[in-house]
Amino acid sequence: MTLATDQNSHGHGISPTGLQFIAIRDAVMDHWEREVRARVDGARNLLRPVLTNTLPAFFDNIAEALSPDHPREQGSSYTNAAGVHGSERARMTPFGPDQVVHEYQILRESIAVVARGRVALGEAEWAVIDGSINSATREAIRSFTRIHEELRHKVAAALSHDMRTPLSVVAHGAQLLQITSDLSMVRHVASKIESNTDRIEKMMAELLDALTFQGAAKIPLHLTRFDILDLIQEMREQYSHVHDNDVMVDMSSEPVMGYWCRASLRRAVENLINNAFKYGDRNTVKIMACQTRGRLMLSVHNEGNAIPEEQHDRIFEYLRRESGPLSATGWGIGLPFVKAVGESHGGSVSVDSSPELGTTFIIDIPVDCRPFIEEASKQLTVS
Repeated sequence: MTLATDQNSHGHGISPTGLQFIAIRDAVMDHWEREVRARVDGARNLLRPVLTNTLPAFFDNIAEALSPDHPREQGSSYTNAAGVHGSERARMTPFGPDQVVHEYQILRESIAVVARGRVALGEAEWAVIDGSINSATREAIRSFTRIHEELRHKVAAALSHDMRTPLSVVAHGAQLLQITSDLSMVRHVASKIESNTDRIEKMMAELLDALTFQGAAKIPLHLTRFDILDLIQEMREQYSHVHDNDVMVDMSSEPVMGYWCRASLRRAVENLINNAFKYGDRNTVKIMACQTRGRLMLSVHNEGNAIPEEQHDRIFEYLRRESGPLSATGWGIGLPFVKAVGESHGGSVSVDSSPELGTTFIIDIPVDCRPFIEEASKQLTVS
C-alpha cells in the first residue's frame, strides 16, 4: 500500500514506474537508516521512530510525482510534510541544519543504490526525484530555522525578564554588604543572595533543558495499550448516528496495537472529522490507520474545499482565522489542539490538500509513545 500524504491507499493514478518505486521503499529506508546512523552527527543512537520521521510518506509522494496521471508534481507539492519533518528535527533531535541537509542527500544516494536494476529511472524521472528532494530540503530547513528562532526569542525573553528580579536582588545585596558592618544585616543579605542565586541556577537549568530538547507546549497524556482500529470503529459508529444519512464515514485501517493516550487521540480525531464534515463535500469522510517503521499514521480525508498551500502551516496556529471559504466558522482552536496532541505523543501532524486530491490530515506518531513521554525533557536516545 502507499503511505503518501494524500493517503491514496489503493494507488489510484500511480504509474508502473511509481509502483516499482513504492516497492523498494523499505529497502531504501533500511539503507538510508544505516548510512544516516553511520555518517550524520547525532543520529547514531536516535530511536527509530524519531529517525524515520515523515520520510516514508515523502518517499511515496515522490512515487506519485513520478506518475504522469497523478496531479502531484513533486514530492513536496500540496503538503507541509517536509516542513513538519524539519520541525520534528528541531524538537526531537540534536541535529543542526547541516545534518538535516545531509540526511536528504543520503536519501538521494540510497534511492540511486537500491533502485539500480530494479526501477527504470531515466533522466526525466531523476529530475523529478532531485527536484522533490531539493524542494523538501528547503522547506525542512525553513521550518527547522523557524523553530530555533522561536526558541531564541523565548530564551531572550527569559534572560531579559524572568532573571531580572533575582539578578537585581543579588546586585543590590552586594552593594549593601560593602557599606554595612551590622553582622545580622550581613547574614540576612547573604541569605537573600544565596536564595536568588539558587533561583537563577534553576532558571538556567530549565533553559538548558529547552536548548537540549526543543519541546513545544505539551498536553497531559495518560498512556494505555490499545488497538487503534477499535478507536476508529467506535468513532465510525458514533458519527453514523449524528450526521446526515448522505454523509458516510468510511474506514480503511489495519489493527495496530500501541501505547497512546486514548482520550486525547479521540478528541483530536473528532476535531478532524468535524472539520471534514464542515468543509468537505458532504459525501464521504475517510479514516485510515497504518504503521510503518515504528510509527502510526492516522489520517482523516475528505473531498471538497482545498486549503491553499500558503495556509498549510498557519491553520495550526492558535486562534488563527483565514479569509476565504474556510473562514465561516474559523479554525481557531481545533487544529492547534490536534497539533499539540501529535507533538505531545512525540510525533507531528501534517496536511495534504489540493482540489485534485482533497484534504488529508495525518497524525504521525510513534507506535509506542512511552519513551517520548517519560523522557520528554531529555535527549531521545537509546541508553
